[in-house]
Amino acid sequence: MIHVRKSEDRGHFNRGWLESYHTFSFGEYNDPDHVQFKTLRVMNEDWVQPGKGFGMHPHKNMEIITYILSGSLEHKDSMGNGEVLSAGELQRMTAGSGIYHSEFNPSETEATHLYQIWIYPEKPGLTPGYEQKAFSVEGRQGKLQLVASSEEEGDALKIHQDARLYLSQLDSGGELTHSVESGRSLWVQVLKGAVSVNGQEAFAGDGVTLENENQLEVIAQQASELLVFDLA
Repeated sequence: MIHVRKSEDRGHFNRGWLESYHTFSFGEYNDPDHVQFKTLRVMNEDWVQPGKGFGMHPHKNMEIITYILSGSLEHKDSMGNGEVLSAGELQRMTAGSGIYHSEFNPSETEATHLYQIWIYPEKPGLTPGYEQKAFSVEGRQGKLQLVASSEEEGDALKIHQDARLYLSQLDSGGELTHSVESGRSLWVQVLKGAVSVNGQEAFAGDGVTLENENQLEVIAQQASELLVFDLA
């Protein structure tokens, strides 16, 4: 079974300093039909204006992944971490038993475009943790690049849930396939471009769910970038 969650159907808020699209219910956006998919709870696409951001605020019992598409984001947290994420970098924060953090666009001229993703953890009360990594573009060109996993696999970020997160970039006309294990489901988030996912058209901002499918087949209609979630 395949379903396309269209970009234009997402919750949308523009507060001037922040423009945000919510795939699932979040904050003021309440959509009973789109609360989560498996353990995937939040898929927010944000644009943060120069010099603006989120002040110190709390999180608990969530695996939070941030991916920067363009610009940069300055992160500070109650664990003492203070880092700047640049375009192409990913951050994993285990909120666990409780954490405070802030996120600001440090640029005076360039907006920051990012995705923030929340995944439910395997259990509550985990010890808070933080990771930040850049992955080679070559490693995802025309294929799936593992960037987060519950297992210790290569350079992948460690997340505390039975989930695997991949990045992929495809040139126009490029194709990729991925076998889906029995009992698992996929969420494909189109970050840029336009693709066909198992025969269904999807464009930037769209999400495609695959349930009870044994294979993912993607064909790029133009140069595209994807996030693929393999979920229990």
